[in-house]
Amino acid sequence: MKLNKKQAEDRIKEFFKNLDNKKPEDIIKIKRLAMHNKIKLGALRKKFCKKCYSVFNEKNSQIRINNGFRAVKCLKCGFASRWKIKHLSRTAVLEHIQKC
Repeated sequence: MKLNKKQAEDRIKEFFKNLDNKKPEDIIKIKRLAMHNKIKLGALRKKFCKKCYSVFNEKNSQIRINNGFRAVKCLKCGFASRWKIKHLSRTAVLEHIQKC
């Protein structure tokens, strides 16, 4: 069954609403669906391991924050995913303080 882009986006959103009991095979299928329809997963791709596709949770991942980077280590395969933490600029902080 061929899906159009809107249907694929709906299926991806529905999939990521409940990730508790998802298998790596299911995540691979959803990622392929997104790639086939040129849909960016964005922040959703930070919810699973890039190498073994297991869902990150308290039991199988370790999170560290160091030097402006968030590192998530998968305890199943040992792969470490790193993302830069975006900081607010100084002007944005000053504007926020003035509003309060």
